[in-house]
Amino acid sequence: MNVLSSAAPYGYRYVKKSESAQAYYEVVASEAEVVRQIFDLYTSQNQSVRRIVRMLNTQKIPTRSKKAVWQHATLWTMLRNPAYEGRACFGKTEKGPPSQRLNRLRRLKGVQARRYPAKRWRPREEWIQIPVPALVSKETFALAQERLALNKKLSARHTKTPSVLQGLLVCAHCGYAFYRMSTHARGHPARYRYYRCLGSDRRRPAGRVCNARPVPVDQLDNLVWEQVWQLLNEPKLIEREIERRLQEHRQSSPLEQRKENVQREVSRLGQQTDKLIDAYQEGLIDLLELRHRIPELRKRQSALQRELESLNLRSIEHNRLVEMSVSIERFTGQLRGSAQILDVEQKQKIVRLLVREVVVGPDSITIHHSIPLSDRGITAHGRVIDCVCGVPSSHWP
Repeated sequence: MNVLSSAAPYGYRYVKKSESAQAYYEVVASEAEVVRQIFDLYTSQNQSVRRIVRMLNTQKIPTRSKKAVWQHATLWTMLRNPAYEGRACFGKTEKGPPSQRLNRLRRLKGVQARRYPAKRWRPREEWIQIPVPALVSKETFALAQERLALNKKLSARHTKTPSVLQGLLVCAHCGYAFYRMSTHARGHPARYRYYRCLGSDRRRPAGRVCNARPVPVDQLDNLVWEQVWQLLNEPKLIEREIERRLQEHRQSSPLEQRKENVQREVSRLGQQTDKLIDAYQEGLIDLLELRHRIPELRKRQSALQRELESLNLRSIEHNRLVEMSVSIERFTGQLRGSAQILDVEQKQKIVRLLVREVVVGPDSITIHHSIPLSDRGITAHGRVIDCVCGVPSSHWP
């Protein structure tokens, strides 16, 4: 059985199966030379992946699409692909349980954010291997794997410590997320940590798009934590907000009854669509009438599906608010008692429960949350807090 994928890796062209031959990979000479150059730079000349990417983009070497630029992830995948040493492997992964880790965008969608099945690696003995033309020697490929493993072992990610606002910061100017970086002051052994806008990194393939300045990690973490702590010390304010939302829910139309009506209407429209298709197949209606009636039915069905999703979210929100109103007083009481012994990871969990995102601007920081900090100027998004908390600009890099 031939299981060669039509998505041939860079350096190869997929040739379809014919009556006289099975499908196979054909070497593309110009791309194969680039592959050999990448492996040589990485193994023999000890160049970093970042430097190789910069060189490929500087020399305007085209990618497979001829439009996109080279990315670090692309080279990392190429260096690990066993096809280049002569064996294309398939069935390397399988579906696993949905990942419980959410990135910032999915976390902002709330608890109902859809989690797609995660992929996990199969044992190597279960992989399907097919011989293909080799572009590099087995020794060169083995050297690349050794260096990749060494880089992974010595990577700085294993020495990072968590921070309170990790994954929550957004640049007000360009909309990119902030990442953490560290540096040594000149002539000083201490290491300083900062949050930096991704758009301000000159090393990006598209270049620098933002002039936002880095912000010290400890100062920004402490500033936002103080505001969150003020919120947790006002349980009555939280209770009033929960009661207001519950009152809005009570004044709305009966939720469960509307959900049943919408579900029935969605089912009915689906049956109508099936009947129209059956009628066309039996010759009872012509194609012109089918094309005229089907889009309207699908449009109504799509609108009802969106309403049903909204009703489900309102029902979940109502149940969540009822549970919160029962336990909020006990929760804040326990939290105040342990405030002095909370570590960074515990503070991070609490902040992520209450804060949706923190937008960092040049002169202000806006905390977006679901419960306001004060009765004055109540909004659904929070209030603006003075940035840097009195720290002079000379302390910034």
